[in-house]
Amino acid sequence: MRLNATTEHHLATAAPGRLAALGRFCHRHRRWVLAFWVAVLALGVLIGGRVFEGSVTHTSSGGAESARGDAIVAAADPSAGSITAVVGGRPVDDQAVRTAVTGAAQDIAKLPGVLSVADAYQGGQPSALTAVDGNGSLVNVRMTDSATTAQQEAVGQRLAQIQAPGTQVKVGGDLVVQQEVKSQTQSDTTFGEIVTLPLTLVVMVLVFGGLAAASLPVIGAVASVGGALLAMFGFSHLMDLDTSVLPIATVLGLGLSIDYALLMVNRFREERGHGSSPAAAIERTAATAGRTVAFSGLTVAVALSGLFVFTSPVFSAVAAAGVSVVVIAVLAALTLVPALLGFAGHRIKPPKHSEPDEGFFARTVRKVQRRAVPVALVCVALLMAAGAPFLGADMRSTGAAALPNGSAGRQVADIVKADYPQAAPAPVTVVVRGSEQAAAQYADQVVAKLPGVAGVRAVQPVDAQLSTVEVLVHGDPQGSAAKQVVNELRDHRGGLETYVTGDAASVVDFQHELTSRGPWAFGLVAVGTLVLLFLMTGSVVMPVKALLMNVLSLGCSLGALTLVFQHGWFASTLGFTPTGGLETFIPVLVFAFAFGLSMDYEVFLLARIKELKDRGYDCRRAVQLGLQRSGRIITSAALLMVIVFAGFAAGQMLMVKEMGIALAVAVAVDATLVRCLLVPAAMSLFGEFNWWAPAPLKRLYRRFGLREHVELPPVEAGEGVPGEAALGEAGVAAPVAQGAVVPAPRGAGATASASASASG
Repeated sequence: MRLNATTEHHLATAAPGRLAALGRFCHRHRRWVLAFWVAVLALGVLIGGRVFEGSVTHTSSGGAESARGDAIVAAADPSAGSITAVVGGRPVDDQAVRTAVTGAAQDIAKLPGVLSVADAYQGGQPSALTAVDGNGSLVNVRMTDSATTAQQEAVGQRLAQIQAPGTQVKVGGDLVVQQEVKSQTQSDTTFGEIVTLPLTLVVMVLVFGGLAAASLPVIGAVASVGGALLAMFGFSHLMDLDTSVLPIATVLGLGLSIDYALLMVNRFREERGHGSSPAAAIERTAATAGRTVAFSGLTVAVALSGLFVFTSPVFSAVAAAGVSVVVIAVLAALTLVPALLGFAGHRIKPPKHSEPDEGFFARTVRKVQRRAVPVALVCVALLMAAGAPFLGADMRSTGAAALPNGSAGRQVADIVKADYPQAAPAPVTVVVRGSEQAAAQYADQVVAKLPGVAGVRAVQPVDAQLSTVEVLVHGDPQGSAAKQVVNELRDHRGGLETYVTGDAASVVDFQHELTSRGPWAFGLVAVGTLVLLFLMTGSVVMPVKALLMNVLSLGCSLGALTLVFQHGWFASTLGFTPTGGLETFIPVLVFAFAFGLSMDYEVFLLARIKELKDRGYDCRRAVQLGLQRSGRIITSAALLMVIVFAGFAAGQMLMVKEMGIALAVAVAVDATLVRCLLVPAAMSLFGEFNWWAPAPLKRLYRRFGLREHVELPPVEAGEGVPGEAALGEAGVAAPVAQGAVVPAPRGAGATASASASASG
């Protein structure tokens, strides 16, 4: 079959490569592509709530001793947890209060799913369930491990109905805390999306100067979130997903999707400005900006893969969910965005003028280059000083304190801690295998004699050969003294098989995991990043510099996290109560996510500089032009990322707030201080040495290197926008003759070329 002239011409001038072919396919079959993503979004919305319902609200340090001990007790204990009511406001010996409490206890004991009910009146004597001042008591209901959510709600409702003159009843307990954490996390995630998307749309309207171009990244981001929910729903059937994983993965997918779609739409506008038809512009966009999107997604995935080195389930869950979200964001950018451009591309206005060689960013780089040494020293000093507070960071397990102050679960936990110290969870619990008598002897002869132990509660048998010993400590329940007690208990086991658990032990185990496996995780991420950047640049110097700069910007972010959430800076403004430390796993997650995002912007900038260097510009001019042409898009992308993270930081859950603040600071610092000042200063100091590599590696790069730009066919006059002429780099309209290629000079002048940058 003979092709017609139009088809032959199109094949002759089509952009090369698989990504360009993917762009052509998505443009030609845009209705099917759009239908697919609509279905993904619909399914994601339908199962979104089920993802949160199936999540878990506890974290453990993998196979550590505290996790093993908790698992042993959970396997032997038929209880799934408890629901606790605080009956306050009246003396515990008030007859009306006694009648109301005992009547409720009798009713609750008959409800399905209830294992046992305890109150202050059992046995006729005051107990640990009586307030220290005598003006209040607790009702504690243990639920079976098969109890449903509806059965738990029925117990809570009956407890809330305890009524006596002058009493106030609050219902909490660990089961209530778990449900509130899930509900609040889902609410914060929804709130973050609702706040973020309209703001990003406004910013992109200002960036692109039109609603059509601005709306495409938002649509792509929404579809990606639907895909992310689907992916996490699938993972929830393969592993335990901690509730905190869900908003973290959502915010990553939302931010990356907006960034990638922004790059694609920006490149499409450039190609239209050069005279390409919508169809040709989509192909060329996929071949260039699509390449950067794919490469960037790979770098972020490598950063997240370092989390697989840790044994804690929360890290594995974040890594699996995060990598899948990155893949979905890349797929949406490479398939959905070209399809949307096929529908709305003719409505997107091309830029009236191409990016000039001279502007704010070029002038900034020249000033930096003239003072490269002091600028580099000042930037490094500022970043190191900002990161210094993290050296004194204190890790802790927040528990109910992660909830907002107004939540019932947190209020009950705070009341129990203050007024019912004998009923509050002990900071350290020792699980003892053996008879109850052996456990009691161990508690008297070993535990009680250790320095730092403030007391030992009565031994609690779990079954005939398993008991728990609750240990009290002086001072902070998760402070240095408590951690020392944990270590001493593990050194002195009294000849028994024991497992030291509790919040203090969990923190000790997390810290041990970080120190033992953290270097391996960092090494994996560092090696993967160095290899990828070498394959992109052909240099061994620039990847090492990029790695060091990323570490500095990450240190700044972690330092800010410590000042805000441990020392309480701006706590009232941000609406939270400091807990005196950082959630154990948050710094690791901040490192993985922020490292990947920082490398994202490194790719955007180095891609432009590398292209200009390959075209013959010297190092100083390549840096000037590279930042001038990528600075606007990097700044816009960073601003959108900050908006996304700030929207989630406005939520109520402490862990979500910590991640939002840390990532917002990391992106803001990286896109301003690091990319606009430190990178140009460092590259100016190294000069041509920036591109050095040993001869064997140079040969390796020539064979396997990942070029960040592709040779595109010249734009044909017949492909141009009706009534428009291609614009030169200086912004002067100049028609492009059929088959002509605009030359790429080696100096500072016009730079339009058939070689198009993949950096968008």
